[in-house]
Amino acid sequence: MTTSVTHVWRLLKWGRTLARHGALTGIENDPRTPRQARRLARIARFGAGVRGTPDYAAAMQDIGPAAIKLGQTLSTRPDLIGVAAADNLSLLQDNLPPAPFAKIKAEIERSFEAPLEQLFSSFDPKPVGAASIAQVHRAVTTEGRDVAVKVLRPGIEEEFARAIDTYEWTAAQVESFGDEAARLRPRLVVAQFKQWTARELDLQREGASASELKENMVAEPNYYVPEIDWRRTARRVLTLEWLEGTKLNDRDALVAEGQDCKALAATIVRSFLRQAIVDGFFHADLHHGNLFALPDGRIAAIDFGIMGRIDRQARVWLAEILYGLITGDYRRVAEIHFEAQYVPVHHSVDEFATALRAAGEPIRGLPVKEISVGRMLESLFSITRDFDMPTQPHLLLLQKSIVMNEGIASKLDPDINMWETSEPFLREWMRSELGPEAYYADRIIETVRAVKRIPDLINRLDQYYPPAGGAPPPPPLPEIAIIETDRWWGYGVAAVLGAAVAAFALFLLG
Repeated sequence: MTTSVTHVWRLLKWGRTLARHGALTGIENDPRTPRQARRLARIARFGAGVRGTPDYAAAMQDIGPAAIKLGQTLSTRPDLIGVAAADNLSLLQDNLPPAPFAKIKAEIERSFEAPLEQLFSSFDPKPVGAASIAQVHRAVTTEGRDVAVKVLRPGIEEEFARAIDTYEWTAAQVESFGDEAARLRPRLVVAQFKQWTARELDLQREGASASELKENMVAEPNYYVPEIDWRRTARRVLTLEWLEGTKLNDRDALVAEGQDCKALAATIVRSFLRQAIVDGFFHADLHHGNLFALPDGRIAAIDFGIMGRIDRQARVWLAEILYGLITGDYRRVAEIHFEAQYVPVHHSVDEFATALRAAGEPIRGLPVKEISVGRMLESLFSITRDFDMPTQPHLLLLQKSIVMNEGIASKLDPDINMWETSEPFLREWMRSELGPEAYYADRIIETVRAVKRIPDLINRLDQYYPPAGGAPPPPPLPEIAIIETDRWWGYGVAAVLGAAVAAFALFLLG
């Protein structure tokens, strides 16, 4: 079991890197930062050359793969880290030097217990991309199919395990400070992050996610998911169809090819709504590098390591919330928040509806290019604080995906109005899902299911109650010892003295 001193030592090492990039300045200056965390930040930056403008993305890049993934997650949480930090982290590039080909070759051969030459007739040793968790090579199978082969970096699981262990410990300490830190629920945020990375570190599960998404998206012919080569896929290796296309962030190239950028933007919005609202299973990592325009005008997606899933009740609430914001029915939006238990019951529905109107009215009917995202987020975060709304970790991926999809669509079509583009789809789905036929069909299904559960209910009544708010059960939180307040300073001093002794010893040995 990792000791508290080890966790503090890791935090100080990471803190030194953050300090060199000026990234601790915001933590120290934020009045909401707990006193103990501010002390640790001061220790970490002691003697470090501090930049004037914080560069959180560069700091995470220097710390390592797990920090890169954490930074990408935090970029969706401006309520937690601030709008400026979130904007900077959104620029984080998940690019690292590739692992040596000899190690990649060994991983593939170990996974399939066969020489590389028996699996592929040709294999490019130079990767087409190398990210924090895996790298991708182009190859040709022995059957003559062009494929992309994704291989985990050697030792990546152990590196993530060590980092997440410290993230969990840190989140527990921060949450114990109470007040705003407790409302933001950092322990659940880290638990959710741990689940996401566990999926990314199992490439066979990624292949299964791609296969499921491909089946679901049959109804969207303009959205394509590549085929998986299951014979050459294992936990550490994923082989899928090679696609030739143009990245969606290269708008000039798309125009030169004759692509209809407005149609591509509409496809992005509609395909996301189908995934999130209709199926409840959506691609949650749709940055520009994972989306291509194919020569025939379809959009192709890759990289299915991060997928989101929400149950039907939460999807109904989400659709009603979006539709209510589109149509200006703020009262109904407020009621849904109370029904879903997103807002504590001691608050007023009418007051919450008025707060939503104050945030929503200034942006209704405007194209994305005329909306001040910073102003909108500031209004929304003010609402969550004023109405004591706890963070909903099960919706983090959805929030992240909405922001990403809006950004991609607006780059393709600067005049797109996300609300107007979404409204026909949401209206039709709500008519079919919330109309009288669907209502009575749901009641019949619920009655039959309830009757079937009566024997089990009698035997296990205490296990029957479902989780509140339409959310899936939260991830389990590990047991973590909380450092007493008066011992924080001692841990920091001990870590600094230990570093000084170690440096002096190395100097003498050298």
